[in-house]
Amino acid sequence: MAKKKKFAVVLAGCGVYDGSEIHEATMTLYAIVRNGGEYEVFAPDIPQHHVLNHITGEEMDEARNVLVESARIARGNIKKLDDLRAEDFDAIIFPGGFGVAKNLSKFAFDGPDCSVDAGVEHVVKDMVKNGKPIGALCIAPAVMAKILDKPVLTIGQDEGTAQALESMGAIHKKTGHGETIVDPRYRLVTTPCYMLDADIVQIHEGADAVVKELMKLM
Repeated sequence: MAKKKKFAVVLAGCGVYDGSEIHEATMTLYAIVRNGGEYEVFAPDIPQHHVLNHITGEEMDEARNVLVESARIARGNIKKLDDLRAEDFDAIIFPGGFGVAKNLSKFAFDGPDCSVDAGVEHVVKDMVKNGKPIGALCIAPAVMAKILDKPVLTIGQDEGTAQALESMGAIHKKTGHGETIVDPRYRLVTTPCYMLDADIVQIHEGADAVVKELMKLM
């Protein structure tokens, strides 16, 4: 029996406006298993930038931890990002959500001048060094644009965001629902998901397409 391909999935909290986008995260996990793979979930053990009320959009007067919040999606089966080793996995995937741009990086606040969490930068570069494929959904390609040198990627069709990524050196390609862009240099696969006006079925199609492309690159 062939050994299952193993994916590391990196989360940024729980909830679209201040953490990982739950549909994208869940559909990524589903797509991995549906395509015959297996996964482990990771998140940085850092304070969440802020907490938003997802009904009103207003900021709440409380503090949360990215690892603890991400554990909600992982059903408690999660590890610290510092424990992730590229040699233990066949690929890595970053679902989207504002947490990617607020917790894993500061792209939401500083745009092209943003910083990236040191742990995130380390694991991405470690995966590249080991020739392991990388998947990024929704806004997560912005992190790749900051870390990697001139990656080819997509966030869909939003011109403002695309221009910000291009100012960081990325080469942006427009895409629609379920479409992917593959950069063979980095074995990087990206798809827009909720960067487009999407429904949950289209989110599944995007996540599934990324997983399939990553498996081809293994």
